[in-house]
Amino acid sequence: MRSLGLPWWCRVLACVWAGVSSLACWGTPVGVGADADASGTSTGSLTEGWSSSASATTLASSTSVSTTRSADDTRGTTTSNDSTGIPFLLEPDGLGPVFECDLFEQDCARGEKCTATGNDSVKCVPVVDDPVGPGEPCHVEDRWTSGLDDCELGALCLYVDHETLEGTCTPFCTGDPVDPYCEDPSRFCAISDSAPWIVCLLRCDPIEQDCSEDQACYPIQDEWACGFDASGEYGEYGDACFYINACHPGLVCLDESTVPPGQACEGAGGCCTELCDLSEPADDLQCAGAAGGQVCQPWYAAGAAPAGYENVGGCAVP
Repeated sequence: MRSLGLPWWCRVLACVWAGVSSLACWGTPVGVGADADASGTSTGSLTEGWSSSASATTLASSTSVSTTRSADDTRGTTTSNDSTGIPFLLEPDGLGPVFECDLFEQDCARGEKCTATGNDSVKCVPVVDDPVGPGEPCHVEDRWTSGLDDCELGALCLYVDHETLEGTCTPFCTGDPVDPYCEDPSRFCAISDSAPWIVCLLRCDPIEQDCSEDQACYPIQDEWACGFDASGEYGEYGDACFYINACHPGLVCLDESTVPPGQACEGAGGCCTELCDLSEPADDLQCAGAAGGQVCQPWYAAGAAPAGYENVGGCAVP
């Protein structure tokens, strides 16, 4: 049986620091398979079971393609994945990226912090009086890509609403590029090789869907993290999806080959289908497409599931 692991939220970190509050911002192409060339065609997968069974073409392949890597929160256990990467759909800020400081070292002048901005730059910005800490509500000044926020040293404002400019403080990874980690064991370090994003995201449970209101639990690298639900009136089983957060909580956007024919998503490339619990006695009956051949399949290859995610599955046609 193949496993269903997606390439890097297939991978949702697309605008995670700036807001992920709209479908356009979250816009990471859908695809099942992990290695992508510049044309957007995937050539491999996150898990060995999937790569031998199928490949797929990512949608919206005109966006830039980069590579990503993941690092867990244990020192010395950095892992690496080639993947479809993270197209950053952010507003330009000047003529190009600027690298004034080091996010790991936090080497800015006293009273300043090193942070990421909207054009893949890192720069020094003032630390406000009485800053807020990780997990607390935060506010961004000027515009949501400015990097000017009221978070403490070593943190930035993520999940920013583009209208209110309110978000949540999220810590950067600590350590160094070779040995990155998160001090909080409930978080994991999400890293991009091609842009200055080294953030510690809170883990979530894709079966329980334990994220806050208006959010859902999505696959990121080998882990799961909360992100804004952009499904709106669509996102039911069988609906077409072009972005990983375009399905309702408890569903995920997979290649259309994973659902039986005759659904509304036929020909769209991506379809919403349910996540499922491998330990649930109902087994394949958790899947809306069970009558059409869908079964509850492991998300991870045998022995590859991170702790706590051993029972995560996805409903798909074998």
